[in-house]
Amino acid sequence: MPRTFIALPALLTTLAFTAAAQADDTLQSLVDANVRPVMAEYDIAGMAVAITLNGQAHYFNYGVARLDDPQAVTSDTLFEIGSLSKPLTATLAALAQATGKLTLIDSAGQHWPELRGSPLEHASLLALGTYTAGGLPLQFPDKVTDPASMLAYYRQWQPEHIAGTQRRYSNPSIGLLGLLAAKSMGQPFPTLMEGTLFPALGMSHSYIQVPSAQMPRYAFGYSKDNQPLRVTPGMLDAEAYGVKTNAKDMLRFVQANLSPTGLSPDLQRAIVMTHSGYYRVGEMTQGLGWERYPYPISLERLQAGNAPAMALESQPATRLLPPELEPGDSLFNKTGSTGGFGAYAVFVPSQNLGLVLLANKNYPNAARIKAAHAILSALDQHSSTP
Repeated sequence: MPRTFIALPALLTTLAFTAAAQADDTLQSLVDANVRPVMAEYDIAGMAVAITLNGQAHYFNYGVARLDDPQAVTSDTLFEIGSLSKPLTATLAALAQATGKLTLIDSAGQHWPELRGSPLEHASLLALGTYTAGGLPLQFPDKVTDPASMLAYYRQWQPEHIAGTQRRYSNPSIGLLGLLAAKSMGQPFPTLMEGTLFPALGMSHSYIQVPSAQMPRYAFGYSKDNQPLRVTPGMLDAEAYGVKTNAKDMLRFVQANLSPTGLSPDLQRAIVMTHSGYYRVGEMTQGLGWERYPYPISLERLQAGNAPAMALESQPATRLLPPELEPGDSLFNKTGSTGGFGAYAVFVPSQNLGLVLLANKNYPNAARIKAAHAILSALDQHSSTP
């Protein structure tokens, strides 16, 4: 019988494809094992998962985008990401500083003269972006429904704490940062996000207002009893929780944070600003939008840092002067929710590893973090195995 010879390059290529296929199967099994039980427990219609591992993107999609028309979730499905919008708002504000439009030590009154004479006149933009201006609440009162009532609210607001001593997580706080950044740049906030920041980051299908041509890709969110929901308009909703995006774009944002070298110099500087630590809050370091922890970190510590108390209660804060640059081993994360959606993004620069979870149900932060932590831990152990 004649011998069959395989050329060495062809053999190496075959082996590489086989190894890649096996790695993909392993990764799929890992994600399945941690995502499918969460979907079952919380009756989640659909989820999109995206992982970046050593610069390579991997996508895993589950369920349907809407229950009345069982269209499968894909990596192009649009989800509301709620407060996961905040790191994007912070990046725009940092870009405004990088391009000389403002500085984070500017006062709010410098960029919105109508605030002069109010306690917020002297609040720094940094304080607004780190929720340390003195106790602005989680949400605006119900009576704040238009720009005039919003300005009236800001003018009459009285601080509960000395600025810089307490962190109180707040949409009106970081939302005001976004508004003032847009004022400094001379364009409306949605225009700057959709026309400047998203394109600069390579986020080609991310929106504040989903255009009609993209509505078929826009998932419905669902309440606990599976009633369809989408986010309702509110003051500074765009700035605080208004981004709609897909798994591909959110992973691009995570990859830009992991390795910003391909971006413009101004945007690279902006991302470094969002990573810097400005306040220590318990075991968490508050950046701009992002929240940072030493890595590795236990599941319990990461869940505690994202527990309801961190969003609903004031927490003692210690100013870091000068701001703490990113240490070698750090984990960055941010959760986000609207009435019908739940999102989570986490990345570890030292491991070149990041993860995005998007779901069309608002399920508990603890469950998101448990799934993400298990996936990241397994991938980290695998990558460090000789």
